[in-house]
Amino acid sequence: MSNKIRALDNQDRRILRALQKNARVSNAELAELVGMSTTACWNRTRQLESEGYIRGYVALLDQQKLGLADIVLLEVTLDRHDDDALARFGAELATLTEVLEAYLVSGDYDYLVKVAVDGTAGYERFLREKLYKIAGIRHSRSMFALRCMKSIPSVQV
Repeated sequence: MSNKIRALDNQDRRILRALQKNARVSNAELAELVGMSTTACWNRTRQLESEGYIRGYVALLDQQKLGLADIVLLEVTLDRHDDDALARFGAELATLTEVLEAYLVSGDYDYLVKVAVDGTAGYERFLREKLYKIAGIRHSRSMFALRCMKSIPSVQV
């Protein structure tokens, strides 16, 4: 993967938009959607991958059908803020399957964490059995999401 940043042109943006809508589209279908030959489209898509514009392809799962319908936004403050403490907490947080996203943030809290759980009982289990076993947490505050107003898997191009 190259570190050099190349400006995206309209063809690149059309490819990226089409792949965001359906990453399982065949190269032939993608080429038709964006108005390119299949070879040119294949080469351009591989270039976008090698340059890091496309980081990967994923399946978006239905959390409700998986029994994890509730989203909790969790703010966490650590006891210490040195590099080792931040790295250790971040690494341990990344191993927890309920954690969908985690951000080191500015402001009153150190981390904002998005967690998927099965109701309040599932959240209590997550706190007691997993989160609170991570050393160095000074304080946390939780908010259950009532409804998602907008959700996109990545940035729009």
